[in-house]
Amino acid sequence: MNRRLVIASSMSLALVASLAAQAKKPVHAAAPTSTAATPSAAASTSTAPAKDLRFAVLGDFGVDDEREAAVARLIASWEPDFIVTTGDDNYPNGDAATIDQNIGKHFAAFIGHYKGKYGKGSEANRFWPTPGNHDWRGKEALKPYLDYFTLPGNGRYYDVLLAEGKVHLFALDSDKHEPDGIDAASAQAKWAEAGMRASKACLKIAAFHHPPYSSSVHGSSMELRWPFAAWGADIVFSGHDHAYERSVANGIQYVVTGLGGASTYPFKSVTPESQVRFNDDVGAALITLTKGKAVIEFWTVHGKLVDHVEVPKSCL
Repeated sequence: MNRRLVIASSMSLALVASLAAQAKKPVHAAAPTSTAATPSAAASTSTAPAKDLRFAVLGDFGVDDEREAAVARLIASWEPDFIVTTGDDNYPNGDAATIDQNIGKHFAAFIGHYKGKYGKGSEANRFWPTPGNHDWRGKEALKPYLDYFTLPGNGRYYDVLLAEGKVHLFALDSDKHEPDGIDAASAQAKWAEAGMRASKACLKIAAFHHPPYSSSVHGSSMELRWPFAAWGADIVFSGHDHAYERSVANGIQYVVTGLGGASTYPFKSVTPESQVRFNDDVGAALITLTKGKAVIEFWTVHGKLVDHVEVPKSCL
């Protein structure tokens, strides 16, 4: 045999043996950017699962007392991706003089472009408010609110994609002073309808102050019974009544979460749509996006789970 061929063949065998030996050695690679677990990681009890996306919803909170502080601590303990409010963020009159102590003092860590005195705020905005009647009440109307927050659109109502694009929030203004109207034929409603129908997000939610369905003091705001289900909404959040109530209408969940810190209200005439009612303690709603569903819970500051309901969503 040609001596050069023998040498080349020997070198090839040596190279193969070397590569095989290296394949048996552990490889210390950088962590993958994907959050999907490998089969071996998923089967391991010592590997923590990917963190579920979660967000908090609260309303009627801006009073700067121990009750609001307790709700803020509860929400912070959840480490939510973002916070949505259902209005009355700044009692009693929505004034510029009280807005930072009523909101920033307790939630500055979530507020983007924060200009107040309670820390540096958040690099990206994670606090998505809606205005209530108390936010509109002062001499300057909604100006302090609009000056304080940096929000999309006109600031009074807007939409934003959240949770890696899985959630489309439509933050609306239900107050009677809204220039673009608040009934189902209004310019605001037409804007919301167009956005919801066009949205490709998995979970579409609406949030505003006055409740379409409520068994408490203020009762149901009939003019806010927009055809949200027909437009593609999955959950509608509101406040105004200082209680927690979950109703089902036209196949979707309507949640009143008005126990953010202000004094609580009693229940009066119970609506046919009402499923769960609570007013014994302050707290907030926690929404968790997990495989195949969105989970709505309401927790009190003393650790009581008041409500738990699952919204099936195969796209999650």
